[in-house]
Amino acid sequence: MLQYTLEYEYEKRGYAIIAGTDEAGRGCLAGPVVAAACILPRGLIIDGLNDSKKLSPARRQAFSDIIKKQAISYAISFATVDEIDEMNILNAAQLAMRRAVAGLNPQPNLILVDGNIARDFPIHAVPVIKGDLISPSIAAASILAKVYRDDLLVALDKEYPGYGFAKNKSYCTKEHVEALRRLGPSPCHRKTFLSFLYREQQ
Repeated sequence: MLQYTLEYEYEKRGYAIIAGTDEAGRGCLAGPVVAAACILPRGLIIDGLNDSKKLSPARRQAFSDIIKKQAISYAISFATVDEIDEMNILNAAQLAMRRAVAGLNPQPNLILVDGNIARDFPIHAVPVIKGDLISPSIAAASILAKVYRDDLLVALDKEYPGYGFAKNKSYCTKEHVEALRRLGPSPCHRKTFLSFLYREQQ
């Protein structure tokens, strides 16, 4: 069970409102990169809370519902496909996380950011490597982001059928690549992620 060890450590340093933030969809071929930010009541126990990637879809959905009911505040945002292509996926993911944090009320005075980079946040931000395995605040954000993005890909599957988005969530699966070769990219595909496809067409 995840403990609030990291959050307590920073509370002792004077940070009263601490949020966790994480993103989903960095490695995908299509769709936005989605980020969530979350402030949990300190000490709230959500049994089984973990990194979203270690949970089944049903468990993620159940946890997402609990987090939304129990959180002091949460927000979900994203960076678009065009923004990803324009500024690269790392910068777009950071932008999405900053947007999610901006949606919190109250605003935190410390942000725990999953990963090894915390760039251009207007509030003091600390990168936490594998934070979704350490911090309940980050784990909660990872679940919110993943559930939101998975639901979005189900909707995109209806708008752009044939790519299997509902199943593959736009990751680079064999079936997805075969569909790209057969159909070509859709408007929601990230052009900068499809260099392998363009090389094949030359």
